[in-house]
This record gives sequence, structure tokens and C-alpha cells, in this order.
Amino acid sequence: MRFSAKATAAAAALTAALSLTALGSAASAVASAATPAAKAAPVTCSAATTKVTVKEVSRPVNHLLLKAKNTGTKTCYAYSAPFLRFDEAQAPTPWLHDSTPQAVVTLEPGQSAYAGIGTSSPEGSEGYRAHSLDVLFSNRAASGGVGGPAAAKLPSGGVYVDSSAFVTYWQTSASDALQW
Repeated sequence: MRFSAKATAAAAALTAALSLTALGSAASAVASAATPAAKAAPVTCSAATTKVTVKEVSRPVNHLLLKAKNTGTKTCYAYSAPFLRFDEAQAPTPWLHDSTPQAVVTLEPGQSAYAGIGTSSPEGSEGYRAHSLDVLFSNRAASGGVGGPAAAKLPSGGVYVDSSAFVTYWQTSASDALQW
């Protein structure tokens, strides 16, 4: 059987078009499958999506390092600073506004945010030894907390806290959190 040049050219064009359509459909299917996970809306970090730990540091003196690791499957935002309550304190530990970062700290799954906690100073008064620490994540407006508090284990024997105590805003590195 002999085909004309026009028929051969038409068959080649049709084959090429079908191949491109199939490749395009396959690429679209792969992109569609990846899009929901890649474009999943970030959430506000909370006790339910993070693991919170506290560590004593040698420098600066009278400081602790608070670490929040995103253990969830979605990106989360660590807004402002954490609300801290040592033992049964009536008010949260004040935020150190000089530590405000340039942008909201964004945590991909597995990443951590840090906050420095100043526990006492020579200018402080009304000190006591705290044995427990509750950590509550801030909402976007910094007007309240999100979810319930996370209990952070303090060093054995507790930590001396007085009226000069403060907590920094969330930072992307431990060194940034401890510079105040």
C-alpha cells in the first residue's frame, strides 16, 4: 500500500499531536498530584504541631533557650513571641519588644524556632524558684493564644525567676534568640 505525501505528513502530524497531548496530560497529572501538598495552607504553630523544649545555657547568664520544633506535616507560623507562665503566675512573662524580627518565623516540617528567656537580673525583685513552665503560642494578631499550652520541662531543681524576667520574640536561630 502506498500513501501519498500529504497522507504521510498528516499521519506524522497527528502522531506528534497525540504524543504531545499524552505528555501534557501526564505532566498535568504529576503537577496536580504534587500541588495539594506543596500548596497546603500554612497553619499557626501550636502545642499540637510542635515539640517544645527548654535548655539552660551558660551565656548569657540567667537565661534559658526555648525551642519549638515543627512536628506537623504542614508549614506553620510562629507569630510574635510565646506566652510563658512559670508555675502558677498570674500574668505571662513580658515580651522583649526590642527582639521583634523583620518577618514572621516560618517553620517547614522538622524546622525549629527559638526564643530566649531572661529569668532574673540584679534589678529584679520578688524572686522565687519556678518548677514548671507552660508555653502558649500566639495568634496572628498577638492578642491571645492558639490551642492549649505545652508543658516545657525546666532543669531539675527549678529556675530562679524574678520581676525582671522576659521572653524574646521567636527567632530563626538560637544565637539570635540569646543576644538579648
